[in-house]
Amino acid sequence: MYLLEGNLSIDGDVLPPGQMAVLKTGFSADLRSTEGAIAMLLGGTPLDGPRFIEWNFVSSSREKIEAAKLAWSEQRMGQVPGETEFIPLPPPRGQSNPPEA
Repeated sequence: MYLLEGNLSIDGDVLPPGQMAVLKTGFSADLRSTEGAIAMLLGGTPLDGPRFIEWNFVSSSREKIEAAKLAWSEQRMGQVPGETEFIPLPPPRGQSNPPEA
């Protein structure tokens, strides 16, 4: 359960906006909101292993993320229709982008 906005409690525990709660499989939960909430309930079978996340890339392989970063940097991924601006990869953690000239 992911709470976007509003207030929500799960079995009496408050879920802050922007947080996700993982519910136990096979158990019911009491969801309550006193002021209304916009939330997303998602589920499915467990993933087959860990996932790695870097910027907008998610994969079960770090090598695939590195290949996607290279393809993005070289602008080989195509464009979103109607968009003209290219957004570069963010710098590695601990580094900052050089100032624009």
